[in-house]
Amino acid sequence: MPALLKLRISLDEAITYGRRRLAKRLVTDGLRQARNGELLGEWEYFKGQAEILKGNYFEAIMHFDKAVAYNPSDGASYNDRALCMVELGLINEAFAYFDKGIEVEPDYATVYHNKGWLLNKVGRHKDAIEYFKKTLSLEPDRAVTYENLGDSLAHLEQYRASLAAYKKAIILLKGNASGIKRQLVSQMRRIGRKLHMRKEE
Repeated sequence: MPALLKLRISLDEAITYGRRRLAKRLVTDGLRQARNGELLGEWEYFKGQAEILKGNYFEAIMHFDKAVAYNPSDGASYNDRALCMVELGLINEAFAYFDKGIEVEPDYATVYHNKGWLLNKVGRHKDAIEYFKKTLSLEPDRAVTYENLGDSLAHLEQYRASLAAYKKAIILLKGNASGIKRQLVSQMRRIGRKLHMRKEE
């Protein structure tokens, strides 16, 4: 796996789990490698990430647009542009960019996950599940996708399946994720109570 691709994956995980200090270090490393290798698309991609970490979403979008101008098959830049649009409240437009990311890089699991996350956020839980399933077909050990799948299933009152998804997420969580594990255990207790109440009806 190319070094910058591994770095992108590590950066995605750091941002997903709120490890901002690590994310900043990875962005700095990505910018250094992109500059040394004269990789203009990668330079713009990591510049976009740097702006996201500062909360400058308009500026990040401009960098992601430049990144795909250099590399039209960069699904991650379309994905991250869509996430910036969500932060700016441009929900319908964000879906279009997730779809563009899927079109240009159909084997990129993260873009399916994030489209599912947004579908879940707007209440389209059944549609979200299909995207989470596609994500897991590409990346079976993705803990955050099992977590989001559990949320979708809980909204649809499929409590047993929801609990199974949360358990899988806990098993797969790596490193310093004790806070997230505690949140999942708490959520599982709430789901367990709902399941118990259903049995008593």
